[in-house]
Amino acid sequence: MNTSIWVQRPLLQDLNAATKNTLMDHLGITYIDVGDSSLTARMTIHNTHRQPMGIMHGGATAALAESVDSTAANYCVDQGSKICVGVELNINHLKAVKEGHVDAIALPLHLGKSTQVWEIKISNNKGALVSAGRLTLSVINKN
Repeated sequence: MNTSIWVQRPLLQDLNAATKNTLMDHLGITYIDVGDSSLTARMTIHNTHRQPMGIMHGGATAALAESVDSTAANYCVDQGSKICVGVELNINHLKAVKEGHVDAIALPLHLGKSTQVWEIKISNNKGALVSAGRLTLSVINKN
């Protein structure tokens, strides 16, 4: 039995190639795993990700969350006629990150015809949950 959520299963090399010259490229976000019902990306923390207090900036975390969720959402629709665009992002920062990397895993909560809702869990390189969020997307006609 196939329980995959993907209309078109993403390939890591295609996902990573598509980030060139985008915000994701600038932030160093790299896709590392495609599961049957999840997508995972990694971001290594550099000085440009930190706020003046020396910890990862919440905006960098939010950009990571929305990037991974939005990318996953778009592989759950017919990309020839539909696209998914974010309409609301909620993210809770639970633990500070100073160095290392964070992994973000996107999991669908609702895959509807007009809306999708995705959960995002972001963990540090020790596996501790540092942020949790939810992204609501609108599924719209491509043209």
